[in-house]
Amino acid sequence: MFKKLLFAAMLASSLGAVTAPASADIVVRVAPPPLRGEPVPEPRRGFIWVPGHWDWRGNHHVWAQGTWIRERPGYMYYEPRWTERDGRWHYEQGRWNRGDRDHDGIPNRVDRDRDGDGVPNRVDRRPDDPNRR
Repeated sequence: MFKKLLFAAMLASSLGAVTAPASADIVVRVAPPPLRGEPVPEPRRGFIWVPGHWDWRGNHHVWAQGTWIRERPGYMYYEPRWTERDGRWHYEQGRWNRGDRDHDGIPNRVDRDRDGDGVPNRVDRRPDDPNRR
């Protein structure tokens, strides 16, 4: 009986130890090579095309071919990219963010003019006017 209780206690305590993999920040001094040209396939219903990009693996850049990923309704996909800051190259992984109804690059939850009519939401009588999109 004691062994069963001990096993159950160990199992219960280990459940909190399971973690999801974290995305590490990748910062390097070596600029990525120029992007490779690749043909863009015909559109596929329910999917979006993510073009090829340079990944960082080990100590060098590795080309990752373009691929199709399934759409997520209400979300926008931001492609992987490299940006230079202070003489170093920072890699941003591709990611999904909540939607952007007016396509101004500002997520809806912080957008000051969701329907893009030029009237701030706080004074707009119809901040989500579907005729303004």
